[in-house]
Amino acid sequence: MLRSLYSAVSGMKAHQSQLDVIGNNIANVNTFGFKSSRGRFSDVFYQTLQNATGGSATMGGTNASQICYGTQLAGIDLDMSRSAFQSTNRGLDVAIAGEGFFQVQDSDGNIFYTRAGALQIDPNSGNLTDANGYTVLGVSGDPLGKAPGSNKIHLDIPSQQAAKAVKTETINGIRYTLTSEKATTDANVSVNFVVDDTLPDGADAVVKDTEMNTGSLTVRVNAKSVFSSLSDLMDKVNTAITQANGGKEYPTGKLSLTAVPDGGLFPAGGLTGAEILGYNFDVVPGELTLSADDAATNGVFGSLLPKTVSSVPKFTAEGDVTFEAHYVKAVGDKKAAWEITATVGTGANERKFVGYIDESSTAANSVLLKESPVKPGEEAGQYIEMKHEGFTKLSDVWQGLPANAGKDINTETDPSMSSQGTSTVTASKDSKELGLGQKGFVLAGGTAGGTLSSSQVGVSILANGIVEVNHPDKGKIQVGRIDLATFENPYGLEEVGNSYFQQTANSGNAKLCQAGTNGSGALKSSALEMSNVDISSEFSDMIVTQRGFQANSRIITVSDTILEELVNLKR
Repeated sequence: MLRSLYSAVSGMKAHQSQLDVIGNNIANVNTFGFKSSRGRFSDVFYQTLQNATGGSATMGGTNASQICYGTQLAGIDLDMSRSAFQSTNRGLDVAIAGEGFFQVQDSDGNIFYTRAGALQIDPNSGNLTDANGYTVLGVSGDPLGKAPGSNKIHLDIPSQQAAKAVKTETINGIRYTLTSEKATTDANVSVNFVVDDTLPDGADAVVKDTEMNTGSLTVRVNAKSVFSSLSDLMDKVNTAITQANGGKEYPTGKLSLTAVPDGGLFPAGGLTGAEILGYNFDVVPGELTLSADDAATNGVFGSLLPKTVSSVPKFTAEGDVTFEAHYVKAVGDKKAAWEITATVGTGANERKFVGYIDESSTAANSVLLKESPVKPGEEAGQYIEMKHEGFTKLSDVWQGLPANAGKDINTETDPSMSSQGTSTVTASKDSKELGLGQKGFVLAGGTAGGTLSSSQVGVSILANGIVEVNHPDKGKIQVGRIDLATFENPYGLEEVGNSYFQQTANSGNAKLCQAGTNGSGALKSSALEMSNVDISSEFSDMIVTQRGFQANSRIITVSDTILEELVNLKR
């Protein structure tokens, strides 16, 4: 039998296998993380027709005469070279910019290795998984100080703290703040206090069930009931709300009301409902004003401006105010200072308030002008609070005034120079305006808190594999880390499909490391590694393989023709 026939058949089989390899490469040209293969041919056994002979002094040696029985596919080699990245604009897509593999685990506990980093978060388990649902391995929780691992990465996102719904209303100088105890979205409600003089004794506060809903509450307070404090009032209000809600706590939870300032708000013996809702029984602060024109021209050095007046104790001074500022030189341990005097009223009604701005006073401070002396029969401790721009700035401004041009205040023979400004002040009064019943409280901004989904916190993967979320309460926190595996011989890995590899005896055991360390590559977010198939090379190889197959088929045809001729010789 012709040997060429069998050689050609082996060549066709080998080239068919090579075409299979090429076809698989081309089919996966767009498979993320795919690594191409190549067929490797080798010749097979030989028939020796004549052995080689050695030469002699008179004759040269002869070479062996051998005929090979064709070819065979000796092996299929992996090409583990890295490929280009494709930007995806998807935060959970990651590529490895260097050596290494992602570790994933299937439901049976088998561990595979891949370069395909299309990751996602399983909504049921909260685990980080790949596109096939296999769990990505590494470290769960805060990775600080933890060695590289191969545990399932469970993204344990801390629950959101509940945000309370709060509303502050200023009523006649008192800041009332109403707060919901339970911070749910149901806390976005409006609460109105209404005085009711028709309620029977014992009914301190009433909320009608027909008027109550999650959007609005009307609290009727008995005009004649006496409350010892705001806390006492709110205890009875919350009881009324619970009763109106069929014995169940209102969705917002309990409401609390505070006031600033609260000193003296409730006198001994308490206040009635009518008083709480109709009066605040505090003092309206006296007003100290300086016109814009006065501030520019007549203010104390053009810069010292009145800010406010004391209302505790009640400020009784009233009338025009004249300000004088005197420079007082340093004497002994006493620092140089500007002495500020405010004179309120004239004649028998004259009141003086004095304060000092010394060398240690800096800009944006305030100075208290305290009454000195306190007039008999007047409340002690009254003061005027004023803003100033600092000792140095006042001195500089004084020097810049036309009347004082060229004067050196530190060497002036007259130890006190003065500049004047004018203003007016009105006395504070007892308030008899409406109290809590004047305004409603619209509570907004409450949140339920509780469990957060990954979409609510924005999961991102850093270059070192750390999984980070932007928590609404805690800011950016770390909830896991993707660790990589490297191999001594990655070409020895075994392909198992779906762009997965398994370790073999020839690849060596996996070495775990944090991304970007020990020879592994850093991670690039919002990108995926493309297939390393070179389509032009594959087509070239396909053409050559096709021709090889064609040539071997022609050998078979020729061999068949020769056999046919041999058979025909018998005729």
